[in-house]
Amino acid sequence: MEPIRLEAETDGIRIDLFLADRLSGLSRSGVQRLIERGLVVLDGRPVRKNHRLTKGETYYVTLPEPVIPETQAQEIPLDVVYEDADVIVVNKPRGMVVHPSPGHPDGTLVNALLAHCGESLSGIGGARRPGIVHRIDKDTSGLVIAAKNDAAHMSLSAQLKNRTLSRVYEAVVLGSIKTEAGTIDAPIGRHPTDRKRQTVTDKNSRNAVTHYEVLGRYNGYTHVRCRLETGRTHQIRVHLAHIGHPVLGDLTYGRKKPEKGLSGQCLHARELKFTHPGTGELIRLKTELPPYFEEVLQRLGNII
Repeated sequence: MEPIRLEAETDGIRIDLFLADRLSGLSRSGVQRLIERGLVVLDGRPVRKNHRLTKGETYYVTLPEPVIPETQAQEIPLDVVYEDADVIVVNKPRGMVVHPSPGHPDGTLVNALLAHCGESLSGIGGARRPGIVHRIDKDTSGLVIAAKNDAAHMSLSAQLKNRTLSRVYEAVVLGSIKTEAGTIDAPIGRHPTDRKRQTVTDKNSRNAVTHYEVLGRYNGYTHVRCRLETGRTHQIRVHLAHIGHPVLGDLTYGRKKPEKGLSGQCLHARELKFTHPGTGELIRLKTELPPYFEEVLQRLGNII
């Protein structure tokens, strides 16, 4: 894992207190264990636990790779939109994680796919992500494609890379977007102090482009359609927040409390277009808006 770079902005504070404050999810004792293992470095040398900051010093913190138990098949109902011998496309519900992680070792889409597809999933994604070509966030609903063999996986991954695999989302955002359509072209990278967040930045970032158009306007909210040109982590959420219109219910990049009467993140991966890896046929898929999304629009329609 790439080290996290942190710069001291004041003098005299103990290193463990400083890092516990700057690194979300890590307690002071957790930071001390990192120091004991030599994972906190200043000027190329590990720091001591009693080290105190000097303003302007730059520290590099390496977080150890998490240990995740072996992924097991689980009989979890799937909303299969398309399936053949090469690919499977699933309409993922909001609240389901795509693949196992330290905080979500099971109950994921991968667990469900292993039960549904058996041994036929592509192994290119590794033991934790078999068949997975792309991901959507836990609290985002909608279309996810997985490959059933390595040839299909390589073809779909190439389409992602050359931007011929098209993904379109719909969202409800806070505020009234001024223009009817537009493009957000802003590089995205990891947040400097919160490893769970992304941010628009020129440092250690990758180019990111999102095209949007307005589908509906409400009192203080906007219904938008977003087409990804690139596919960075949290891209739509970060970009919409960057222009001042975070996704409704996004507690990470938007308001820190749920909207009154409107619960959950309102972002749905609605359309998917790709060239079939086996037949060369152009496949176009589109889901209905999920009930939670329709309910939000109905409620907003009543408060215009």
